[in-house]
Amino acid sequence: MVAKRSKQAGAHLLAIFASLIMVIPFYLIVVNSLKNSSDASSMSAALPSTMHVENFTTVIATGKLGITFFNSIYYATGSTILGTLLAAMAAFVLSRNRTRFNRFLYFFIILGIALPTNFFTLTKVMQITALINTRIGMVILYAAGQIPFGVFLIYGFLDTIPKELDEVAIMDGCGPFQLFFQIIVPLLTPVLVTEAVLAFLGAWGNFIMPLYYLNNTANWPMTLSAYNFFDMYHMNWNLFSADILMTVLPVILVYLAAQRYILSGMTAGAVKG
Repeated sequence: MVAKRSKQAGAHLLAIFASLIMVIPFYLIVVNSLKNSSDASSMSAALPSTMHVENFTTVIATGKLGITFFNSIYYATGSTILGTLLAAMAAFVLSRNRTRFNRFLYFFIILGIALPTNFFTLTKVMQITALINTRIGMVILYAAGQIPFGVFLIYGFLDTIPKELDEVAIMDGCGPFQLFFQIIVPLLTPVLVTEAVLAFLGAWGNFIMPLYYLNNTANWPMTLSAYNFFDMYHMNWNLFSADILMTVLPVILVYLAAQRYILSGMTAGAVKG
């Protein structure tokens, strides 16, 4: 009994320590975003003596966060919808028709989870297709990057849906698209929400892709805007903290709102796969 309690206490202490590692940087960003420039220069954990809410309005005006926020929403939302839809359709076909070729195709697709991106080849493809330095190009690029993990996640979940349901729907006159969108998609809601949230978070926080493929500042997302803002105002840690906070806050809100779906979606298809 004593050993069990000691083990539980150790696990709790480890969890508290891990939580502090995650929370303390966020706390420092929040408190220093409300200080003046001199007080924030040391990035201390002390609370601000006077709240400087005007830091946020300054950042919005000088950092052009309006257009960059729109770009981030456009990239994250567009790629999430496109990538999740394509991943679900591919996973459904590969799961329900398990030929040798489809099995090979499934493993070929999910290799994209582990294999690194070849930026030289990708750049040539983006140039040839005239997608480089365009908003639609970034949406397609993000969506393509999301598909391997999406197929892997949804493929396992589809094993929990009996094939007999497909046969009954086909006997009732459902075509392939009716079967997928009217019968299968509603049953995939937990895993689709999980995939959509993870894809949205990944696209929102992506820094490398827009850095390589967006030269026009009018197309920059908030991650590039924050990088550029730090280059201009690296001496004003209060403004930079405010900029970082406004960049990560949408992601935190989305995650908190959908965390229960993420957990249920990732564990529902974990037994089979």
